Amino acid sequence: MSKTVTLKIAVGAIAAALIAVALAAPFSPASSHQATEAQSKPKAEYKSFGKPDEVRQFPKGRLELIKVGGATIGRAVFEPGWKWSESVQPLVHTKSCEAPHYQYHVAGVLRVKMDDGTTFDCRPGDVSLLPSGHDAWVIGDEPVVVVDFQGMIDYAKGR
Repeated sequence: MSKTVTLKIAVGAIAAALIAVALAAPFSPASSHQATEAQSKPKAEYKSFGKPDEVRQFPKGRLELIKVGGATIGRAVFEPGWKWSESVQPLVHTKSCEAPHYQYHVAGVLRVKMDDGTTFDCRPGDVSLLPSGHDAWVIGDEPVVVVDFQGMIDYAKGR
């Protein structure tokens, strides 16, 4: 599968995830004798990474988590020199990253190497779908910033 096809699939998956998050707010179908107008409509929610619900620090990086609409979304910042196998692997004790990711790449260049040897670079504006089984590292002198719609709930938690 080409990178273009993979990215188009990933963009569709991100859109589906965003719709699911928007629709995940509690909703009760209207019934003529029980529900008020306020109870029958989904509740709007918003959060800011400026005030995350949780922050996890690890060597050369950090993860900020927000919970909205029943989903956990993470913004990760990886400093120059960060590499998953050097910064996070010692915390989780797995051969490679087992967290699957749907990521929007905001800044920097992230090189990804899948366990099968496939290697590619993700740049600002890219969307990536990374299944379990990969390593990744920062290329260059600019920090990498990604927003991840899946896979950050247990990311960088020590065992």
